[in-house]
Order: sequence, then structure tokens, then C-alpha cells
Amino acid sequence: MTTLPFSPVLLAVVALGFVGGSLALMRLMEKQDRVRARLTTVTTPNLPAVIDGARNDSPGSAFDVIAKLGSALARSGLLPAATRTEFEQTLAQAGWRGSRGLSLFLGCKVIGMVVLPILAYAAAGNGQVQPLTFYTIMALSLVIGLLAPDFVLKQMRAAHLKKVERGLPDALDMLVICAQAGLALENAIERVAIEFAAANRAVSEELAFCASELRIGSDRRAALTALGDRTGLDTMKRFAATLIQTMQFGTPLTHALRVLASEMRTDSLTKFEEKAAKLPVFLTFPMILFVLPCIFIVVGGPAGVRISRMFPSK
Repeated sequence: MTTLPFSPVLLAVVALGFVGGSLALMRLMEKQDRVRARLTTVTTPNLPAVIDGARNDSPGSAFDVIAKLGSALARSGLLPAATRTEFEQTLAQAGWRGSRGLSLFLGCKVIGMVVLPILAYAAAGNGQVQPLTFYTIMALSLVIGLLAPDFVLKQMRAAHLKKVERGLPDALDMLVICAQAGLALENAIERVAIEFAAANRAVSEELAFCASELRIGSDRRAALTALGDRTGLDTMKRFAATLIQTMQFGTPLTHALRVLASEMRTDSLTKFEEKAAKLPVFLTFPMILFVLPCIFIVVGGPAGVRISRMFPSK
């Protein structure tokens, strides 16, 4: 058994150095964070109440430390601009907007890359294993710590988009009622976002953000286009395109939204029917493996017993 040149004292020194450097960076950025918070308070529009309690503002000092650590990594310039843009787009599609979501995501990556190798080192018996096994465990723990936040983010993104796609037809019906009541487009979208918060939080947040952009922006077409681009869903893009066409050509908004909601429900029903049609194919293997042997035993069992009685054993 080969002992690797690692000791708990060296590991503690490395961990303390990492923590000390992180705290130093956080203290250096504290003044900039206060200035940025004041500027954000002045320049950011007053979003509806459904966005005030969004997941971007995670409570607790632990989340603040992770966010500051991720913010330090984002400002360091080590993250390429294309990768940062991709992360921000994925976070937006998962319902996390603003710099805090990116900071928490990057901070979780850094924490995972540090904590998991330390736990793996402790689980490996402080290096009392074969060198190849030890290095393999450390490499796997490093990769898992780096990629685990991406896996969690993809799952959150899929769940968020699924909620948006499922609740959008009902939101369109409510938007039709608001339009028939005489509300303007911005007021109708904002009212639906507020009233729909209890039924579907994901749709409510998307509509509230769109209403805020319509209220403060001069280009309504760009705000509606961004509504579809943020999620990347085909249904949301069709909804934005319908609103743009009604503003451009003057077509009745209520009729267009009714038709669009009906089409979305038809598409959902078609997807359910498609999944139901695939069930016989998926059930073939379990049926062959579990059902057919039982049928053969029930059908051929008595015949086998009679044949065995015809040839008595000596």
C-alpha cells in the first residue's frame, strides 16, 4: 500500500488559504456592491409583486456568501463572454434573472469544486489507497462538483418551461376577458400576471416581466419579441407574434387570442395522444418478460403435469 504525500495539515492550509482569499475578494467588492445596488434601485423598474418574491432573492447569509463568491468569479474575467451569455440565457429560461442568479450558479460551481474533492479525500482514507484509485476518485469528485450545478439547472429549466407551456392557454383565456373588459394591452398583461400568480407562478413571472418592459420601453415590438426569446418555447413565440400582428394590422385581439388558446390546447391533446399511441410499444418488452411466462405456465402447466404422470419415475 502506497501512501501519497498528502496530510491533513496541508489540506487545512489550502482550505484556509482559499477561504481567506475569498473573504478578501468579498471585502474588496463590498463597496462596489453597495454602489451597484443603489444604481439598480434607481434604474430598475418597479416590477409587480409577483416578481418581488422571485427566486432571484434567496434569503440567508449562506446564499449571500455563495453569490459574492460567484460574483468575484464573474468579474475576474476568467469566464468567457460566450459562456457567460449562455449561462444567463439558461438561467433566464429557468426563471432566474439578473446578476444574482448567475452569481449563485457560479458560486455553487466553485463550492462544489472545492468541497467535493475535500470530502473525497477524507473518504479515501487520507490518501491510504492506491495512487491510481486516489487520483481517479479526486478527478471524478472534481468533475461532479463542476457539472452538478449544470444538471440541476437543466432540471429546473425543464420544469419551468413545462409549467409555462401548461399554463399559457389558461392565461390567454384570462387575457381575453381583460381585453373584453376594455383594458389596454400593458394593463391586461399585468392584471393577468397578478391574478395568475397563485395558479401558475412561472407564467405569472414571464407575463409580469413582459408588462414591465412594455411599460418602460418605447419599442413594444421588441418587448413582445423578448417574451418569446426568453423562454425559447414555440408557444410563447406564437403568442408574442400574435400580439405583434394585432398591433401592426389592427386585427381583433380577443379573436386572435381565442384561436391561439384553442390551437395550444389542441397541440397539447395531440401530444398526449402521441404518448398514448407509444404505450403499446413500450409495454411489449415487459409483457414478453413477465406476462407471457405466466400465461404459458397457466395454459401448459396442467398438460405438463398429466404427461409427467403418464411416465412414472422408477
